[in-house]
Amino acid sequence: MDTHDDTLRAHPESGADNSSLSRRHFMGTAAALAGAVSAKPLWGAAPETEPLERLKPLGEAKGVRPGRVVWVRDPEVLDWQGPGHGHWWQPEHLSQDHADAMMQHAVCELAGAARPAEAWARLFRHFNAAGGRGDAGYRKGEKVAVKPNWVGLIWRVPNVDPETYALTRQIDYMNTAPQLLVALLRQLTGEAGVRPADITVSDTLANLANEYYDILHGEFPQVRYEDHAGKFGRAAVTASDVAFHWSCRPEGVRQDHVPTCFAEATYLINFANLKAHMGSGVTLCAKNHLGSLVRWPVEEGYYNMHPGCFAKEAGVYRTLVDLMGHAHLGGKTVLHLIDGLFSGVHPRDAEPKPMQVPPFDGQWPCSLLASQDAVAVDSVAFDFLWADRDDFPRQPGADDYLHEAALAGAPPSGTFYDPDHATATRRLGSLGVHEHWNDAEQKQYSRNLGTGRGIELIPVML
Repeated sequence: MDTHDDTLRAHPESGADNSSLSRRHFMGTAAALAGAVSAKPLWGAAPETEPLERLKPLGEAKGVRPGRVVWVRDPEVLDWQGPGHGHWWQPEHLSQDHADAMMQHAVCELAGAARPAEAWARLFRHFNAAGGRGDAGYRKGEKVAVKPNWVGLIWRVPNVDPETYALTRQIDYMNTAPQLLVALLRQLTGEAGVRPADITVSDTLANLANEYYDILHGEFPQVRYEDHAGKFGRAAVTASDVAFHWSCRPEGVRQDHVPTCFAEATYLINFANLKAHMGSGVTLCAKNHLGSLVRWPVEEGYYNMHPGCFAKEAGVYRTLVDLMGHAHLGGKTVLHLIDGLFSGVHPRDAEPKPMQVPPFDGQWPCSLLASQDAVAVDSVAFDFLWADRDDFPRQPGADDYLHEAALAGAPPSGTFYDPDHATATRRLGSLGVHEHWNDAEQKQYSRNLGTGRGIELIPVML
C-alpha cells in the first residue's frame, strides 16, 4: 500500500495513538533510518534517471495468457468535476453499471473467454495448476481475501473519526473505489461461484469508513470486512502463526506474521491504485502489500520497510520482492487489479489529479488494469506514470523492484530472496516479466510486436 506512509502525520512508534510529527521531523527520521541503504533523502524527487531501456523483457511471464495485462477505459464511469462537485464515490458520480462492465471486460479479456464464468474458471484453473495444486478450478468453501488500498482511511491519520467511523478529512482521496469492489464481488459471487461468507475484504491498517462500508455492506452483508479497530460491524484484523521473514535478515527485530484472513484464504486478489509516490516513485500492486502485515511499516521494534522501498540506487535489496513472493501473500494472488479511475501523488495529494498522457489528455484516467502477472501489471502502470509525470516516477531506483522481482532467482542485488524461511532455504524464482513499452503513443510491448516473450497489453476502450 502506499501505505501507510502517512507517517508524515503520525509518529512511527507503536505507542503513540494520535501524536503527530511535522513533515520536517518525519523526513529527518526516515532519512536517518535509511542511512545504511542510501545516503540520499528518502522523500522528494531525485535527479531523473537515464532514458528507459525499452522492449527488453526480463524474467518469466506468468498467467493463463502469459504476460497479459488488460487495460479497460470507460470515460462514462465518472461524472465528477472534482472537489466541490459532491464526492467521487457517491453513486450519482460513479456509475455502478459502468464499473460492472469494466470489471467484466477485464476478466474476460485477461482469460481470453467470451463469458465471465468461463473466464473465472480459466483463471482459477491456471493458477492452481501453476502452483502445483492440480488441474482444478475454484472449489466450494475455499476462502478468498481481497486486499484494497485504503491508505486514505489509515488509522494513524485522522481522516476517519475513530468514534463514529465517519470520513472527515481527505474525503476525495484516491482509495480503491467501493464501486469497483462491488463489481469484483458481483463477479466472484455471481460468476465464479464463491459464497459471500467465504470472502474477506481487508486493509489491515485502515478503519473502513461508513461511506465505503455502507456501499459494500449494503449489497454484500455476508462478506466479512476486516479493518484495524473492528468497530460498527467490521471485524478486527488479527495476526496468524504464519511467519514472514525479510530476506535482508535483519537482527534484533520482532517477528512479523501474516494476517489470519490471508493465512486462511486459498486465494488473494490484490486491488491497488494508480499513483506516484514521493518516496518510492510509484505505489502499485507490490507496494499495496505494505498494508498486508498487522503493524505499521515503521513500527518501533520491527524491521523498517521503508528504506528497501525508497532507496535511490539500482541493484539493491527490495522489501517489495519479499512481499510479492511470500507464499501467503503474492503466492496466493490469483488476480492483480489496479484501480485507475484516478491518479495523483502520495502522500502529497489529498484529492485526485488528472493525467496528461494520451489518451487522457487532462481528464480522469477512468481506467482499470488486470493481470495474473504481478510484475507485468506494475510495469504497465509504471509506464503510464513515467510518461505522465516529470518527477517522482523518474527518480533513480523507481523501477528497481521490478528488476529484482523479475529476476528474483538471480537478482542484480545478489539477494537470496526467501521470505518463507528464517534462514535462506528456498530461493524465489522469477515473479513475472518486466519491460517498458516502445512509447507512450503506441503503448506496445514485445508480445504485441511479436519480438519477445514479455508483456502483452490489451486495451479495451468502452
